[in-house]
Amino acid sequence: MGIKKNSKIIDFCKKKSPLICLTAYTKYMAEILDDYCDLILVGDSLGMVIYGKNTTSSVNLQTMINHGKAVTRGAKKSLIVVDMPKGTYEKSVSAAVKNAKRILKETNCDAVKIEGGTKVKKIIKALIKNNVPVMGHIGLLPQQVINQSDYKVKGKTLDEEKIIIDDLVAIQESGAFSVVIEAVPKRLADKLCDISKIPTIGIGASNKCDGQILVTEDMLGYFDKNAKFVKKFANIKKIIRKGVEKYSFDVNKRKFPTRNNMY
Repeated sequence: MGIKKNSKIIDFCKKKSPLICLTAYTKYMAEILDDYCDLILVGDSLGMVIYGKNTTSSVNLQTMINHGKAVTRGAKKSLIVVDMPKGTYEKSVSAAVKNAKRILKETNCDAVKIEGGTKVKKIIKALIKNNVPVMGHIGLLPQQVINQSDYKVKGKTLDEEKIIIDDLVAIQESGAFSVVIEAVPKRLADKLCDISKIPTIGIGASNKCDGQILVTEDMLGYFDKNAKFVKKFANIKKIIRKGVEKYSFDVNKRKFPTRNNMY
């Protein structure tokens, strides 16, 4: 039984202009992004952004579902994709199908995203067969990161390049509707874009990709240090600090609350 694509996925795949994608983990961020994004990813990057972990490895299924629910409450127009966290799909096809169906049912999202290519080809096929839309992810695979030093560009050698190209081919042959390409040299990313028959979404890849994605908190300037591929489009950390400073001053000087703030 082939997959039944929903209208959001069909529109996403047919769009000619660059695809705008960002991450969200809360209802209120999703409400803002929904006015601008084609796709909102509930990424397991929340393990680092929300919970302060060093990697995404410890994020569990229930956590992803909880945040997925929050995002779908806030976004109505964008395509919503939820990451399947590490350990929920790699071990067996049956577990992958069970967990993916649970994500779709409980969050009301449109699709799931899984990392890898040739190693998860059978899993992607099984998900598609069970009417679970899948977005792929190749290049740097955050779920395989153990130490901070593992966050590095992939595909610099000919061997790595071949692995990544094979992963792309495996993903699109399996029926995934799109693929994220993360942290690969532009030369390789351009080649992947030429080969790909499905929309490519770059993050540290190439401006030739069909779309781009960033972690929203990264591009808004929540953090002092970011990867090279991140451009800060705002400095929200500075704004928050200024607001807290003003609040602290007013409370200390008994300027807040005023009569207008009391019943």
